Amino acid sequence: MNYQEALDYLYAQLPMFQRLGVKAFKADLSNTLELCKRLDHPEQKFKSIHVGGTNGKGSVSHMLAAIFQSAGYKTGLHTSPHLKDFRERIRINGIPISENDVIQFVEQHRDLLQDIQPSFFEYTVGMAFDYFAKENVDIAIIEVGMGGRLDSTNVITPELSVITNIGKDHTAVLGNTYAKIATEKAGIIKEGVPVVIGQTHPETVAVFNAKALENNSPIQFADQLQLPNYETDLLGSYQKHNMKTAVTAINRLIEKGYAISEANIAHGLNHVQALTGLMGRWQLLNKEPFTVADTAHNVDGLSYTMKQFQQVSAKQLHIVFGVVNDKDLDEILPLLPKDAIFYLCKPNVPRGLDEKILKAIFDANHLNNKTYPSVKQALENAQQAATIDDAIYIGGSTFVVAEILS
Repeated sequence: MNYQEALDYLYAQLPMFQRLGVKAFKADLSNTLELCKRLDHPEQKFKSIHVGGTNGKGSVSHMLAAIFQSAGYKTGLHTSPHLKDFRERIRINGIPISENDVIQFVEQHRDLLQDIQPSFFEYTVGMAFDYFAKENVDIAIIEVGMGGRLDSTNVITPELSVITNIGKDHTAVLGNTYAKIATEKAGIIKEGVPVVIGQTHPETVAVFNAKALENNSPIQFADQLQLPNYETDLLGSYQKHNMKTAVTAINRLIEKGYAISEANIAHGLNHVQALTGLMGRWQLLNKEPFTVADTAHNVDGLSYTMKQFQQVSAKQLHIVFGVVNDKDLDEILPLLPKDAIFYLCKPNVPRGLDEKILKAIFDANHLNNKTYPSVKQALENAQQAATIDDAIYIGGSTFVVAEILS
């Protein structure tokens, strides 16, 4: 079995949320608990930080990893989904798990697939935990996949829990109110483990405070604190919120005895991309015309990126746009600039929304648009139409961004 065969085997055997949506989501922890048991409980063999939230959890996870790496810690990082290569999900000190390690795990644990029948995400969480334990990491930053309470990662007892913010995403699974979603996210708060909340929201404060009180967990809201100003190499004005959350989390961990200096924090935040390999967050692809890609894909995320894109100095805005079929377009469309030209496309996953259906919705909302059978063709046409004084944005879905980066 070579690397591609190992991946093909996993994709064929395991239901994958990114491709199938809610049908692939397992709403309990029994599979993950059984996986961990069969793997001799790797999740108990390394220290961890658990990072959840609707938006920003990927950026905050990478910021934390960069800071720990700068301080000399052997740092594991588990994130999802991947953009270009499956191995992005599992890294140590920024270096992805090797193809050979992936092959070995799949070959050695085929019985787990047959016996437990986990989802793709459950299986990859088991692989990550096994890898971090065997490699003896000092700390692992574990990003929640979706929600929190029933997420496969929620079998760890971390040093610290972090919840970046609450927004409306995956409402079919997590609920359709901020309070309901916060209840699911708050499920990562553990007995006696401190928790940092990134952003205060009037509908979620009581949920987080109650859960923290129930678990005797010291709680801090990062946006209510005065912190030193740091800079980051991650572009995008929204990163200032994520930075504050990450620094608050690091300060809590320093209180717990981790040896991290101000210089380590500053260096880590300034070199997140180089240290961890983060992609797809206000990623500048070209200066003339200004071309940027961002994985924001829900109301809260797109509200930030669309505001920033409209502030770009440009004669004409061009937007390459595609979504998956469970997106609430009624909430997203008002965020889009009315004077932009849209290049509509279907991301190449089974959940991708057909570009013709998207066109009908855009037409009904009087948005200037054209359709293309692929993300690549949509981008090529935007590039041909744009002058050097224009600006191009690529997004709407993680999968749209993934296709132009690959």
